[in-house]
Order: sequence, then structure tokens, then C-alpha cells
Amino acid sequence: MKKDGLFHASTMLTFDTPLSSIGSIKKPTLSKLAHLDIFSVHDLLHHFPHRYEDYADLSPISDLVPDGKYTVEGKITSLQAGRTWKKKMFLTDITVSDGSGTLRALWFNQRFVAQTLREGMHVRLSGKVSRDKQGLSMTNPAYERAERDATHTGRLVPIYPETRGLTSRFFRWQLVNAFKNLKDFPDPIPEDILKRLHLPSLKAALYYIHFPESKKHELLARKRFAFEEMFFVQLKALQIRTLYEKSAATPIPFDEERIKSLVASLPFSLTDAQRKTSYEILRDLERPRSMNRLLNGDVGSGKTLVAALAAFSVAENGLQTAFLAPTEILARQHLESITRFFGKSGQSIALLTKSYRILDGRSVTRTTLLKALAAGIPKIVIGTHALLQDDVIFRDLALVVVDEQHRFGVAQRAKLQETSFDSHDGSPATIPHFLTMTATPIPRTLTLAFFGNLDVSIIDELPKNRKPIITSVALNDREKERVYQFIREEIKKGRQAFIIFPLIEESLALKEVKAAVVEHTRLAEHIFPDFRIGLVHGKMKSQEKEQAMEDFKNKKYDILVATAVVEVGVDVPNASCMIIEEAERFGLAQLHQFRGRVGRGEYQSCCFLFPHQQSPSSESHEGQNRESSRENERLKVLATKHNGFEIAEADLAFRGPGAFLGTRQSGLPDIAMENLANLKLVEISRNEAKNILKSDSALKKHPLLLDALKRFEERIHLE
Repeated sequence: MKKDGLFHASTMLTFDTPLSSIGSIKKPTLSKLAHLDIFSVHDLLHHFPHRYEDYADLSPISDLVPDGKYTVEGKITSLQAGRTWKKKMFLTDITVSDGSGTLRALWFNQRFVAQTLREGMHVRLSGKVSRDKQGLSMTNPAYERAERDATHTGRLVPIYPETRGLTSRFFRWQLVNAFKNLKDFPDPIPEDILKRLHLPSLKAALYYIHFPESKKHELLARKRFAFEEMFFVQLKALQIRTLYEKSAATPIPFDEERIKSLVASLPFSLTDAQRKTSYEILRDLERPRSMNRLLNGDVGSGKTLVAALAAFSVAENGLQTAFLAPTEILARQHLESITRFFGKSGQSIALLTKSYRILDGRSVTRTTLLKALAAGIPKIVIGTHALLQDDVIFRDLALVVVDEQHRFGVAQRAKLQETSFDSHDGSPATIPHFLTMTATPIPRTLTLAFFGNLDVSIIDELPKNRKPIITSVALNDREKERVYQFIREEIKKGRQAFIIFPLIEESLALKEVKAAVVEHTRLAEHIFPDFRIGLVHGKMKSQEKEQAMEDFKNKKYDILVATAVVEVGVDVPNASCMIIEEAERFGLAQLHQFRGRVGRGEYQSCCFLFPHQQSPSSESHEGQNRESSRENERLKVLATKHNGFEIAEADLAFRGPGAFLGTRQSGLPDIAMENLANLKLVEISRNEAKNILKSDSALKKHPLLLDALKRFEERIHLE
């Protein structure tokens, strides 16, 4: 056994063995592994390759041609190592002969190669071949001694997600040693299920995915792990569903005449879809078991009103509703909307966020509002995660409404369910009804896969007065200038415009702010010097953002330059134009949500998508052009489709479920994400989960499965 391997030959391992207990792993390596969430032998074995280099076929050196990838085997006939004279780099230079010809191999700044190899040694090399003045050569090829089992060369070679200081070669060595020292591979999937579905055991699947002898092996392993992850998703979803079905909730009688009179007093008519979903929810609330429902509606379809009708029905029965929103801006907007709908009904409405404490239109102290809540005075309480604090106590909490639940962090979402099951109110024997809303239209397969624990209501109809938003893609500077001129004319007519920039990941947040500020200056000085331009970005304080948006709404600005912070919670009826810069960074569903910020008034509205333009001198120009062309085709979907559900299906087809849902948000690994759109897999997994829970609801007869499911729960969060 190599001394620098992870494991000593005598080390006996289990899945739970922490890597920190293995003496040969130094602290710096542990911290690097931690960056990849690898802490135990189990984590190491489940760090799957993201691709493979096919070096399975051995080629004679005489058959090699430049630019091809090959594996060769031969004897080292010369070896030179030392610093290069010009670039001061450490170079290892060997010549290998196999009898048919010779090949040079070069490694730069890899001293350990010179320490490992020597003249006369038989080696196997895998890599890309090039030709220079001295003949054929490979630069930085994978290598190993020819007498060893193929690990880094001469096979389908796994390439892993890496981090600085941890290479795929490192992972391959550690995994070889892990398989040698791990005797027990406890399999959570019952054997009868594996046989029925023709899937390999866990031990076989792990070996197949790390060291496949063929593409067939790799696909079989991926099929096994895709089923396993989806099986866990369905088990958990069905358990949550059963929990809600068994949980007692306060039945809330539905006074149909009272609701009808309230609806009749509104200054607009409900759509048929709003009526249908409202009826489903109000009927659900009448039952003595807890409602657990998802309200899925397109941008501008009127979800808030449907949820507000449910909250009003609860209030009419003397009970309370907690209405949670992910941002203060959205919470404030919900307060305005619900007050507008029900302000004359006599019901008490409150707002609780980090910055605001409002009770029936008046600002109050936090202490006053908390006392009022505990006394049951406000019947509808709107707020952010501030409503999840331990000192927030309701008297009679009967309904929890959560808007855009996926925008809460994992810990906050877990707290939401805890709040629902362990609400601090006067009814410890019951739990509140639960309604979650999203404006992201979810394709059917993902609804079944991720929301199987919920009943689903869909608002698939927009109010009749909403005009479709004309959408087009501007591909060059000339087309962009036409758009700028069009916006100038719209503003002169009294309209307003949004200009949106992509939200960059948190580590680049300051660059995002800088880019937005620079762009704001460019637009103000060079493109729209005659107009007033506001700015909103993610690093502004909540009240600053809200003030800027309020100023825009009150027409103090003609144009609002913003990052993705305006995705939800901005309602400006006078805004009729939108430009989205670097539109290819966004998913179609998200772009559809952005453009829903315009078209809310009486005017015909337009949305213009500006893809990033590649520099003509950039490298890999042909490949970039192909990618750019594909992105432009994707963006053009928005020019022809206006139904959010059709757009979501197109987005899923173009980008795959990982990009659609966001892998980080769900916690699911790549293999499961790749297969989320596989309806057959989802249905098979769901049926197997139903069967096993039918005979063993607590999984007491399946301890390995129960343990694996607990481990799975720590990684992901179902809605």
C-alpha cells in the first residue's frame, strides 16, 4: 500500500468512519475535502465522477496521430528532469518506446513525477498527442506503472468535481484503497426491489460508477442511484403527506354567501381559475385534517387574492392567519393588497418584519404587536422570517400561507414546518392548515417528483384585461439602439421603464454592485441623459431598496436600473418597458417572472432581451457561436409563448431540471437532478415507496432504509 494513500493496509473501514480518524490524512487535506462536503468514507464513496475520459483501448505508438487521445504502454528509455532555462519551470521529460515507435511525455512543475518514474520502468500513459520539431509528444498525461491494475490510464477514467489541491488522481487513489479496506456495504434498498427493477447492489453500483469496465456499467450504476434518490424523495413526501392527513386541524366553516358578497365588492371580477382554486382551498379548510396545498399560478394570475380569501374566511371564524413573504418589499405589497381587498370588512390586519410593526394602519412597537398577536387581535398577520422568532406567539393560528417558499433558506423552511406542527397558540391538539404559493410554473414531472406531499391548485388563466407583453431579442448594437429610441419615445408619452441586470452569485456580489453602478452611470450619461434614472441592487439596505422602488412607483424616476431584486414584489402599473441585460444568464421561467413586472396597467407593454455579445477575437469562437446561437433560440421562446406553464416545460427541455430548480436549493445530487424529468422513473419510485409504507409505515422492518432516509433528510428539504 502506498504510504501517501488515505488508508493503511490494516485499516478496517465502515461507511461512518470519519476521514479525520485516519492518521494519514493531514488537516489541510481534511479542510479541502470539507469544501466538497466530504467528511466520511460514505461521503467519499458518494463523490461521483461528473465525466469519464475513454482511455480503454491500448494503441501502438506507430498508430498515433496529432490531436487524438490515446493510451500507450512502453518502457522509459530516457528521463531528464530539472528547471527550464527560459521559463524557470521544473520540467520532467521522458521518452517511451513500445517497439513500434517512440513518444515523448512532458510534465511541467510536477516534481513528484520525476521522483516516481525512472529509466527502464514500464509505464502506461493516457493523454492527448501533439507534434513538434522533435516528433510526437504528450503534455501532462495521466500515468501509472504498467504492471498495476488500470486506475488512471487504460480504462474509462473517472474525472471528479475537484477543488484546489485535490485532483481526480487523488480521488482515484483514495477510492481504490477504500474499496480494498471496506468489507461491508449496507444497502438501504430492499433486495426484492432491486431484483424487480433489475438494479445492481450498492457495492456493485459504487464500483461501477467509480471504475466502470464499460459504458454499460456506468449507465447501470447511474440508473440505480437515480432510482435511490427519487425513492427517498417519494418516501419522504408520502410520509409528510400522511402526517398532515393524520393531523387534526380546526375545521373552518365556509360561509358561501359572505364570501360571495366580499367578492362582489371588489373592483374587478375573478377569473374562472381564481374561482375554482378558491373553492378548492375553502372546501379543504372545512375538513378536520390539516390542509397541505400548493397554489401554483402564473405571474399576475391573482394568487394573492385567492390566498387572501382563505385568510378572510379564517378571520370570519375568529381565527388567525400568518402570511409569510421572503422579503420586506413583498410583505409590504401583500399588506397593501389585502388592506385594499378587505380594509372595509372590519377585520384586523398587521405587518411584522425586521423594519416594520404595523397594526391596522398604525405603526406600533414590537412589544405592542406581540401582545396583540398573543391576544388574538390581528386576524391576518403578514410578515417575513421575523414571524418565525420564538417570542412570536399566536392565540389561534389556524392557517399558514407562505409565498415563494423556495426563496426561504433551508433552515427557515424547516422552521416553517416546525411552526406548522408546533404552533405556539391556544390549540396544542391541532396544527394550522398550510398553503404555499409560487409564481414559478412547475412542469408536471417536477410537481410529482418534488411536491408529491402536497395537493396542488393551479391558476392557469390571467385576468381578461391583461395584454400579452410583446417580447423580442436584440442581437446587435443596431437593434439595441432601436430599443433605446423606442424607450425614449415611451417615456416622453409618460411611461416608465425597467433595466435589469443579472444577479451574480454571492461571492461576486460586490462585483455585481459595481457593475450595476457603472451601468447606471453609462445609461445616465450616454444613453438616457435627458431622463431621471434610479438604481436598486442587492447590497442596499431593505429600506433603501423600498424607498427607491416607492420613488419609481411615484414617478420620481423615469427608468429604474436594478439587479434581480425586482423579481418579486414590485407593482408599477405605469411601467410599460423592460430591458433585460445578459438575458441568457436567467432561466426562461425567471425571465417570464421579470417581464411580469410590466404590463400591469392599461398600456401595451414590451420586454427586450439583450444577450451578452461575444468578442469576435475570443478563443474557441466557433464553439461560443454555437452556444450563443442555442441560447438565442432559447430566449426566442419568450417571443412566442406567454403561458408560464408552456414556458416552464420549454425551460426544462432546454436546461434540464438541475438548472430549472437550482441544485443548491434542493440539495439533490447531479444524478437525481438529471433524472427528475423522467416521468417513468418518478412514477416507479412513487409506487415502490407506496408499497413499502403500506406494510411498514414507520420503516421499523427496514432499519437500513430508515437510517439512509434520515441521512437524506439532512441534505435536502422538500417543499
